[in-house]
Amino acid sequence: MDSINRRSILFAGLGAVGALAACGSSSGADNNTLVSPSGPAVAATEKKRVGTGRQRNLTLTAAPAMIDLGGGVTPQTWAFDGRPLGKEVRLSVGDTLVAELSSRLPSGTTTSVHFHGIALRNDMDGVPPVTQPFVQAGSAFTYRFVADTPGTYFLHPHVGVQLDRGLYAPLIVEDPDESLGYDDEWVVLLDDWLDGVTGTPDEVYAELRHGMSGMGTGSAGMGDMGGMGDMGGRGMGSDSASPSASASSNVSPSASASSGGMPTKFMLMGGSSALLGGDAGDVKYPYHLINGRVATDPDVYTSRPGKTVRLRIVNAGSDTAYRVALGGHKLTITHTDGFPVQHQEVDALLVGMGERYDVLVTLADGVFPLVALAEGKEANGLALVRTGSGDKPSETVRPTELDGMVVTASELRAVDDVRLKSAEVDVTHRIRLTGNMTEYNWAINGTPFDMNDPGAHPVVVQEGQRVRLDFINSTDMWHPVHLHGHTYQIGDSGPRKDTAIVLPRRKVSVYFDADNPGQWMLHCHNAYHGEAGMMANLAYQA
Repeated sequence: MDSINRRSILFAGLGAVGALAACGSSSGADNNTLVSPSGPAVAATEKKRVGTGRQRNLTLTAAPAMIDLGGGVTPQTWAFDGRPLGKEVRLSVGDTLVAELSSRLPSGTTTSVHFHGIALRNDMDGVPPVTQPFVQAGSAFTYRFVADTPGTYFLHPHVGVQLDRGLYAPLIVEDPDESLGYDDEWVVLLDDWLDGVTGTPDEVYAELRHGMSGMGTGSAGMGDMGGMGDMGGRGMGSDSASPSASASSNVSPSASASSGGMPTKFMLMGGSSALLGGDAGDVKYPYHLINGRVATDPDVYTSRPGKTVRLRIVNAGSDTAYRVALGGHKLTITHTDGFPVQHQEVDALLVGMGERYDVLVTLADGVFPLVALAEGKEANGLALVRTGSGDKPSETVRPTELDGMVVTASELRAVDDVRLKSAEVDVTHRIRLTGNMTEYNWAINGTPFDMNDPGAHPVVVQEGQRVRLDFINSTDMWHPVHLHGHTYQIGDSGPRKDTAIVLPRRKVSVYFDADNPGQWMLHCHNAYHGEAGMMANLAYQA
């Protein structure tokens, strides 16, 4: 696999569809041969969805806001309706969600809403300019779709690096036939935060795009920076009109270090994790949040001893994987990315950006820390579970469970009801994750995605095919790889997921049925890797 020309485009031409597809040279597909996001194939698939006839109306007003994260931390950011995190959205399976996004963001700023993990109709996926126009400041866009799969999801923008602001909210699709037995639910939303504190996401991205060039080989914790340093390519556009949002713009003087003039205000130096196979991430964050609260002033869940609670854990972060544990308790994994798995008892979970896990826990008597350890970053988020008397633990508490048994997704097994039926693979695509920190040139198969020409190098599938994707990580960093509009199965009997961690120099093979026509993003859910170009268009052939 390493002999493949790193300048080769994503996949063989359209004539290779239906056979084994490998990386080769091509001028890309004619956009007229791809299914239109609002075309008849998309409409026909939507008619097959079984709905309840009920409608859930939602208004999301995106605007600048000063929010309260607790502990006296009140940053200026962008948020929905002025909240530190968006209001939880709940509906039942089969309900139609009608969500109006109204933008009151600064002039020149565009935005959107992506409903992460939902297998919805393509023109409601919230990815401008691929599936919809950009939502301009002062305008609105209405999303309407049937949510026909129960599970734990969330919503966030899909423009630039807006994921690293406050524009997100949990989205829960409830199952009226739920077979799990529990007394209560608690949604646990994890996030890494710097906006309005140490800078803005646009400033972070501008700094990162300078890469580690010129820092020398002794840079702490950056690992082997060799490999594909000669790949170039631009990012995928800015999320605001600010000059700092451009990869080619200058970093502010305060973001520059004295060593070689290289910026280091936001870069994570020396962050490493054995669970993640090396470098933990790119960005230093001053805070790690649970449910919009800093560790010094945590969110508190109150219950009674003996109650069984379903925790719906969502990582809405941009650059941080979290190891999650509840002090004094075991966790039983029941779902990942909305789909049920054979139950597995663990001490702690590793949750990458974009991943979701549902777990059951039976509560003991006392006060217990729910800790989200920022993997490899020597920091954590904290929330409390209170079922009786007891003192509040320190914000730096480290439950022993964090060092206990952690089961990775590849070790989980889908339950029979959601496991893919046995079928021959019709097409295999190699999704080679490429790039490095030296040049900050993240890409897929050496070709950075270009939002100005999103149909240029599609990963082509046909409706009805069983598709295999081989995620081949050629880099020295881990990547959470997310596919829109579908769930894939890891291996022959692994869990059904839409986001999976791919460790450095490793391969993960996944399978899915091409049953949702359109043009769908396949990308790293590290917001900064995706913006730099680690994204592709998985497109159905018309």
